[in-house]
Amino acid sequence: MTPASDRRHSGERIERLLAEIRASASLPVWQRVEELMRVVVDLYGGGLARIVTMVDAAGPAGDGIAEQMADDELVSSLLLVHGLHPDDLATRVRKALTRVRPYLGSHGGDVEVVGVDEQAGAVRLRMTGSCDGCPSSIITVKLAVESAIRELAPEVTSVEVEGVTAEAPPPPVAWTRLDAELDSRALSAREVDGGRIVLCRLGEELFAYRDGCASCGAPLGDGRLDGQLLACPSCERRYDVRLAGRAVGAPDVHLIPIPLLADAAGIQIALGEVRA
Repeated sequence: MTPASDRRHSGERIERLLAEIRASASLPVWQRVEELMRVVVDLYGGGLARIVTMVDAAGPAGDGIAEQMADDELVSSLLLVHGLHPDDLATRVRKALTRVRPYLGSHGGDVEVVGVDEQAGAVRLRMTGSCDGCPSSIITVKLAVESAIRELAPEVTSVEVEGVTAEAPPPPVAWTRLDAELDSRALSAREVDGGRIVLCRLGEELFAYRDGCASCGAPLGDGRLDGQLLACPSCERRYDVRLAGRAVGAPDVHLIPIPLLADAAGIQIALGEVRA
């Protein structure tokens, strides 16, 4: 189990146990449990504060440690809970966007920060390149960008993107972490949480799409990847995996891209488009 998934599992288990206790305990007992939780949280929060103070007191010698603490997913999440994170909100937003840029690159675009209001917890962004106004901008912003930002900056209450609006909010989706050891082949298909996806590897970059040709519906896992062009094994339609799976010579025909985020713990994808 990766550190990130272990942290989420522990958090979910704590919530379940507290819910069970609250449902079965009398009010006085539940109040004591709440008090116990506050004392425990205050105790390790005070310990973290002392650690941060000692790192700061070390001067330049502690800079590397502070940076490691800020970049470690588990330590960073604990520092955020207690308001001890060394990076301000704007810095964490920029780091989050660095994580999501490979996915935006698959749409031939990028994202830049317009403004960050720390008091209001509001972030304003601007899409650039092909992402600006493309049909998949909504899912790009709502799934990939917003998820990445809230992972490192949970205090953010709103993410606004200039020129991007939606008639209705997208449905909730589940982020699923892929196996730590991914297939090293350029092209591979797999079933993930009830849905079929195809993974395309271009050097160090990885792109994910729904496993189905947009023209004939044939599975793409048995196709071939020539450079950045994925060819369907049935109808030979070719798709540019770097440009959101757009068909060569038919820009209105495209594969369904799956939002993909890379972090220190591995790869996770949003499965809202592929669940059966």
